[in-house]
Amino acid sequence: MARVAFQGERGAYGEMATLQYFSRANLAPKKSFQDVFDAAENGDADYIVVPVENSIEGSVSEIYDLLLQTKMSVIGEVYQRVRHCLIANRGAKKIKYVHSHPQALAQCRRYLQRKKLEPMPAYDTAGAVKMIKENKMLDSGAIASKRAAELYDMKILDEGIEDKKNNYTRFLVLSPKKVRSDLKAGHYKTSMIFSVKHVPGALFGIIGEFAIRRINLTKVESRPTKETPWEYNFYVDFEGHAQDRAVQNALKSIKPKTSYIKILGSYRKAKFH
Repeated sequence: MARVAFQGERGAYGEMATLQYFSRANLAPKKSFQDVFDAAENGDADYIVVPVENSIEGSVSEIYDLLLQTKMSVIGEVYQRVRHCLIANRGAKKIKYVHSHPQALAQCRRYLQRKKLEPMPAYDTAGAVKMIKENKMLDSGAIASKRAAELYDMKILDEGIEDKKNNYTRFLVLSPKKVRSDLKAGHYKTSMIFSVKHVPGALFGIIGEFAIRRINLTKVESRPTKETPWEYNFYVDFEGHAQDRAVQNALKSIKPKTSYIKILGSYRKAKFH
């Protein structure tokens, strides 16, 4: 059975995404994203599942930085529906504080303001539930999934409290080992990183190579290189497999226009559930 690492405690959305992709797995909860990547790179996990972007709050910057460093390949993606609950101890009466991951707090910002509840950042949604239970915090609640409330035997005070109901988090599945693709199995997506030479029109020239071949770019994200001020790495997702002829021609054409290029992986395009 595959060993799969994710960030957070049992009941976190990362666990839910992992179980969506792997119907059976030995789950390995980790405290930080760095711990998750280290688990696979040190041989303690066969796969990892990490959040890369949320439909409301945008990209998870730390993951992009870790993708730049890792030697692992992206082999899949998962869209996890995010439905937040306000959770408390069964003996709680008046809630003043609400603990959760900063992204979850941000996704419920208007709800918390309306209820006059003070947000308190925590490292994980389900971890916040576990914390208020273990410390018997009767003046505090947590924002997490319904599954987290059930796992820790806590009371759900309110359900569906996210400000926008069309709330999804996209997770990537990575493996230290190469996975062979069946190109007939469905629609594929490819993720890559590149940096451009510091000349006018460099980025336009690269994107144009995809446009003339009618390759659809589904995401373009820039992150500072952290080496040279005001220079950036670009993270791009596009439709198609790296083995497709049109994609290979595009990659061949852009290589001389880049100062760095890295293919993170090609994988089957996920569907919304």
